[in-house]
Amino acid sequence: MVDAVEPALRELLAAHPRMPATVIAERIGWSHSLTVLKDRIRELRPLYVPPDPCQRTEYRPGELAQWDLWFPDAKVPLGIDQAGGPPVLVGVSGYSRWLVAQMIPSRESHDLLCGHLSCLVDLGGVPRLGVYDGEGAIGRRREGRVVLTEAFQSFRGSLGMGAYVCKPRDPEAKGLVERGIRYLETSFLPGRAFEGPGDFNAQLAGWLERANRRVHRTLRCRPADRIVEDRAAMLAFPPVLPDPALRFEVRLGRDHYVRVGTCDYSVDPRGIGRRVEVRVDLNEVTVRLGADLLAGHVRSWAKHRTITDPAHERGRDALHRKAVEVFAAALGDDDVEIRDLSSYDRALGLR
Repeated sequence: MVDAVEPALRELLAAHPRMPATVIAERIGWSHSLTVLKDRIRELRPLYVPPDPCQRTEYRPGELAQWDLWFPDAKVPLGIDQAGGPPVLVGVSGYSRWLVAQMIPSRESHDLLCGHLSCLVDLGGVPRLGVYDGEGAIGRRREGRVVLTEAFQSFRGSLGMGAYVCKPRDPEAKGLVERGIRYLETSFLPGRAFEGPGDFNAQLAGWLERANRRVHRTLRCRPADRIVEDRAAMLAFPPVLPDPALRFEVRLGRDHYVRVGTCDYSVDPRGIGRRVEVRVDLNEVTVRLGADLLAGHVRSWAKHRTITDPAHERGRDALHRKAVEVFAAALGDDDVEIRDLSSYDRALGLR
């Protein structure tokens, strides 16, 4: 039955290659089953429709890696009865699909870049191009032009790495890392409990080691099978790694504490009145006066805390006693009149 109308099918397809099968059936007055007619049209249509191949995205070894922040839906203890879900920096290499991730204290520039450097070390090299969302610590598009932050420019420049900031509302531009984040949400996070950020990163590192040795659904091989070639094509680390930690100078007040974020950290009172340098990375807060280390604290992920080193308290008490002794020595043995406080009572009529 279809052989009889094939010349008419060819004539219609030659004039209108994309005409739907139901419309063709109507044009030729087809009154039989549409299934056999559609099967024949499906065979004939490619002869008249020009080929339209789809694009297949391929990545060369060492070419790029995509980066994004993940905010896990988990309550991680931060200390002092505080809990929250700090951001996790996630990166995926384009060629090998090697996945790296680390929880960081905040999305501020110094924390994000310190976590970025740690993830690059775990990746084993520097991809030639980094693809980023419009994160404020990295850069934004303004009037169609990408403006990178000064801190990130210095960071990527010391590594020799290029940067591409995605356009707004364009998640497909970084689909690799988006799928990596969904993988973390569905395969790593469920059923886990954490004792703190350190425990979160320890469990995450163990899971990533296994995940990177599983068969990737798209590649049909393991990321571990490709990472050697990927790393060989990446940029080598410079002889001296950049230090994106937060640094600032402040004159140490009489209370001998410095504020980092919302927390106060004690400093050796020997630095009172002097300008000291404060350095803050992911794990430590250090204070130096020249080459002299005045304070070294484990960084607090909890907010609104006062962290005091007992040695600094003892140093403060010793300086206070010395000041009292100096003051007493200056007075000598002269008698000092002591005011009779009862005179105030008499003046106010209380006696």
